[in-house]
Amino acid sequence: MSDDIDRHFRRDNFKRYALQCGLAGLVVLVLLLVLDTVTQTVLIAALGASTFIAFAVPRHMQSGPRHMIGGYVVGILVGSTVSMLVASIGVSATGGNGVIILFGAIAISLAMFTMVVTRTEHPPAAALALGLVLNEWDFLTLIVVLAGVIGLSIIKKLILPALLDLI
Repeated sequence: MSDDIDRHFRRDNFKRYALQCGLAGLVVLVLLLVLDTVTQTVLIAALGASTFIAFAVPRHMQSGPRHMIGGYVVGILVGSTVSMLVASIGVSATGGNGVIILFGAIAISLAMFTMVVTRTEHPPAAALALGLVLNEWDFLTLIVVLAGVIGLSIIKKLILPALLDLI
């Protein structure tokens, strides 16, 4: 049972863990309020996963700007391109489930390949590529998502000296 709780947490870091996790929630709140992203929540949800990475392992390579912002750029480019390809063959995001599922899998594969080759690996951004194929979206949503991850990266960079790797 004692192995189920992080040993660093058990010692004396409860306040630090709670503060850092609370700060992550506050950053998401501010980003969502500023970006007013009530619509397209499936696509915006990737920012929640990126926030976890940025605040739980702030010194890990995948929480750096190259991986977060670069990964989202790849996810957006691949996901929107595959989505437009699907639309050009006449399948809507709400119909033709078999085709959409196939192209969703292709989007994940292409995003993953491109991220690995360009050293911009960021798993939530691969999920965004999938989300762009499976859901309807507009260019404003893409701008909001990109602005959100840039804002998240800037905020994390500014407070990095005060952050611990929690994992």
